[in-house]
Amino acid sequence: MTPLAKSILLVFIGGVIGSFGAVFLKLGADRLNKSIRSFLDARLAAGVALYLLSTVFYLLGIKGGQLSVLYPMVSLGYIWTLLWSRLFFKETFSAGKFVGLGLILTGVVLVTLGG
Repeated sequence: MTPLAKSILLVFIGGVIGSFGAVFLKLGADRLNKSIRSFLDARLAAGVALYLLSTVFYLLGIKGGQLSVLYPMVSLGYIWTLLWSRLFFKETFSAGKFVGLGLILTGVVLVTLGG
């Protein structure tokens, strides 16, 4: 595997892990109340841990490649989050979400090709 391919894979994995972090933060946020103790929820802790883990993958990925090419790939995490929100929270897909999805994908492809 080439160094660039390895970097792309690491950033991609980081995006997927980070998107699950968002899911767990949402699950934990739904249980928050006025009590400080509600912040000690396992789902919130899992969300934070997943975001930290995704950061490790990002760091390893950008270490071996061009930041201007790899960092736009972080936005692919929004696509995963959109899919997980539909799967786990039954959120609807709207025309605007599909347009946004297409714009994100187009942008990532163009930046990657330009690099």
